[in-house]
Amino acid sequence: MPSGWRKRGRYAPPATGDRALSDTQSGSRRLLGRLRQALAEPAEGQERLDRITGLIAEEMRTPVCSIYLFRDDETLELCATEGLKAEAVHKTRMRLGEGLVGKVAASTQPINTGNAPSEAGFRYMPETGEEIYSAFLGVPIQRLGERMGVLVVQSKKHTPFDDDVVYALEVVAMVLAEMAELGAFIGEGAAMSAPHQHAVMLRGNVGQEGSAMGHVLLHEPRVVVTNPFADDAEAELHRLREAVDRLRISVDEMLTGTDVADKDQRDVLEAYRMFANSKGWLRRMEADINRGLSAEAAVEKEQTTARARMEQVPDPYLRERLHDLDDLSNRLLRLLTGQGSSTGVDMPDDPVLVARNIGPGELLAYGRSLRGIVLEEGSVGSHAAIVARALAIPLVINAERITTEALNGDRVLVDGDQGFVHLRPEETVAAAFRDKMAMMTKAQERYASIRRVPATTVYGPTIRLDMNAGLMADLPSLRSSGADGVGLFRTELQFLVRSKFPSRGELAALYSRVLDAANGKRVAFRTLDIGSDKVLPYMKPQDEPNPALGWRAIRVGLDKQGVMRMQLQALIRGAKGRPLTIMFPFIAQFDEFRAARQMLLDEMEREEKLGHVLPKSLEVGAMLETPSLAFAPIQFFELADFISVGGNDLKQFFFAADRENERVRRRYDTLNVSFLTFLEWIVMRCRETKTPLSFCGEDAGRPVEALCFAAMGFRTLSMRPASIGPVKHLLRRSNLAEVREIIDDARAQGAQSVRPAVMDWLRQQG
Repeated sequence: MPSGWRKRGRYAPPATGDRALSDTQSGSRRLLGRLRQALAEPAEGQERLDRITGLIAEEMRTPVCSIYLFRDDETLELCATEGLKAEAVHKTRMRLGEGLVGKVAASTQPINTGNAPSEAGFRYMPETGEEIYSAFLGVPIQRLGERMGVLVVQSKKHTPFDDDVVYALEVVAMVLAEMAELGAFIGEGAAMSAPHQHAVMLRGNVGQEGSAMGHVLLHEPRVVVTNPFADDAEAELHRLREAVDRLRISVDEMLTGTDVADKDQRDVLEAYRMFANSKGWLRRMEADINRGLSAEAAVEKEQTTARARMEQVPDPYLRERLHDLDDLSNRLLRLLTGQGSSTGVDMPDDPVLVARNIGPGELLAYGRSLRGIVLEEGSVGSHAAIVARALAIPLVINAERITTEALNGDRVLVDGDQGFVHLRPEETVAAAFRDKMAMMTKAQERYASIRRVPATTVYGPTIRLDMNAGLMADLPSLRSSGADGVGLFRTELQFLVRSKFPSRGELAALYSRVLDAANGKRVAFRTLDIGSDKVLPYMKPQDEPNPALGWRAIRVGLDKQGVMRMQLQALIRGAKGRPLTIMFPFIAQFDEFRAARQMLLDEMEREEKLGHVLPKSLEVGAMLETPSLAFAPIQFFELADFISVGGNDLKQFFFAADRENERVRRRYDTLNVSFLTFLEWIVMRCRETKTPLSFCGEDAGRPVEALCFAAMGFRTLSMRPASIGPVKHLLRRSNLAEVREIIDDARAQGAQSVRPAVMDWLRQQG
């Protein structure tokens, strides 16, 4: 056995104490040194892999070393081996999870056994000649959550490999992952194709409809470790310790910052500080450097381990803590490389933002310059989705692996209507996508011709089409879209994008500018709708098992009356004598509306006593988002100046289907007979008291759904600005009486949804 390697239990008596550690480290350094030399020599990718397997087998005194790489998301291929039959290379393949190699890849955890055939899931590969080898050690080749392959050593011995071998092999696997990322193993066949070169189609979920073409702009580009080897271990240790010291100082400065008043924010930063000061974290990285890794490679190895653990931990709290460690590692890498927060990459002319996740403030900083957004995480109700909808930017969420697949400048197509992302698309795909966008542009031009005409149906009533907004940037759409007014102005966006509570004066000035921009058109301000999926960064989130049914919206307002009164005062002052329309969200029972309305009237009286100008007129309405409110006493409908059906929430509560849950949120059709019949009941109750009624939400902006709502009796619909043209176009050529007849016939025949019947009728109309 070469000197320097710790003597393993099955070969020789183990070394102990400092000498054992020194022997292990010197052996690892020599192995990595030889690996570095092999990678530096000019060679084709296959030749490099062959050299590496031979080198590892020789250094570790194992008869077999093999490298398996992914040829696609589900298939591993034997790409190089020392000790197995050469003819099996590029012939032996297995599915993810199949055999011990497939299990290592699927779990991203090592498998170390002295009796491989007895292990659950073992699969015998006769073409490899591996039947004579009993001991098996496989470790994943992975980088920051991206599975790339499996590194295996095998032996005829009947005992597992000891911990030093496992650790050494993990270090080697990490280096192989880095070099594969840099294109060191390019060769023939799918398993050895160049990284980040081929076309990839990713399926995510729709966050905001629309289509976009452009080039990738990574929100936080990965730091590429160009040299995973330590030239001088002492120098690398010094660099690491210096960077960790700077990291600790920066976390301490964040903790002492004046904006960090909220306990939960401080808890997160305290967790950062705990990790930054963790002796175990630093000790593990120092050990990696002593074994031959550079400081950057040592940090990334620990980060990769944390990512792998995140995939295995079911507890959300522990996952969040591991996410903190992952974020801290990114900060440390940027300190080591000097990159900081600047990426050094110019924004392309047609940027499509790609990120794991992003906060509303960061997204607003990019503004309307973005053509599209693709997130690896996120939800339809997330802050990012709310801002994307406000900015009318196509958004795809839950696009797995997008941050590991995409590079800055990659061409990308975003299909926000279907939830598809085409990265580095083939020209045929790009051409078809261009045709689709050209058709959409032509349609928008057609809609522009009816921008200033009312949505008057054939032989029937005129439907008022309002737009939803939440930012000052939305207001130009009031004119360009042809909207009759703003049916919903989401006031919470101004709270979500700030690091601390806005002042009453700031809000009053904002609300005044909104009314200025509306130029006399009606704007319905919804009071602060927080809780559930909208948690303010400076307010303590509630530990609730089901936040959507918890302490949110009007419930927060009635409990935290200081916040609500401040906002009501700002709205009254912002009106500056003009008409003011306010609606309260998530009203579940009459008493909630009565209490909120009285609070507003009290503030009107107080403002008058203070000598402030009162609004010229005041409309006070409620959002009907819970089925219970549809059955409120008649006095509620008499007292409310108007009612707006909040379709997104009402639908999820009606069907008991969480709209954040992709398994069920598309399961139930808005045009389901039961739901339309329920909406009909609401229309009837409002007609009884002559209470104005509108439908607000995503479904109002879908032409077929909007047509059916109008046929059921809704005379006002509120939607995103881009939907007004398509909805108006369909309404203007439709006879609501005929549509209602189609709906009634489908109901009479026991149909579950009226959609098929309505679509057939529309096709007949041409």
